[in-house]
Amino acid sequence: MLTLPTELREELKEPFGPLYTDAETLLSEAGRPIIAVGDVVTYHLRTAGHEPHVAVVDGRTKRERVTEEVRAAVESTDGRRIELINEPAQLSRELLIELRDAVEHEENTLLLVEGEEDLATLPAVLAAPLDGTVVYGQPDEGMVAIPVTDETQSEMRDLLARFDGDATAALATLGY
Repeated sequence: MLTLPTELREELKEPFGPLYTDAETLLSEAGRPIIAVGDVVTYHLRTAGHEPHVAVVDGRTKRERVTEEVRAAVESTDGRRIELINEPAQLSRELLIELRDAVEHEENTLLLVEGEEDLATLPAVLAAPLDGTVVYGQPDEGMVAIPVTDETQSEMRDLLARFDGDATAALATLGY
């Protein structure tokens, strides 16, 4: 549905919110619900005692397979588990639909992506309710917490509109 254009790659490397190295501090300051994007982030939130409402994972960190400890902790869930495909540097229609549905569902949901989940942060901010928080990993630095506000949602809409593909349809899929 959408593909990341080369000219946006550098821009997306900058954190979209405050950076945390301690999950407990992040959790004490984050709004609810929390949506986690990334295996290591999900692992740290769970080991700090918080089950994200939605966790989007792909079994990898920095392009390498996660450790068995992280994989086991991330994939063990009492909630719903949905497997889907999302190619690297893309946002598939399936990911957008499942992400939107997971946020709206009462039960916690693990979205297990075959491919790559890195870009799911942007639509997660759009799918999340105001006052929620989207948390993703900043490689070798920590976790970034994006408070979901009108401003951050507007920023993500503007970024997605710059992707290659049908941004209008993608935003409509997310309810915009």
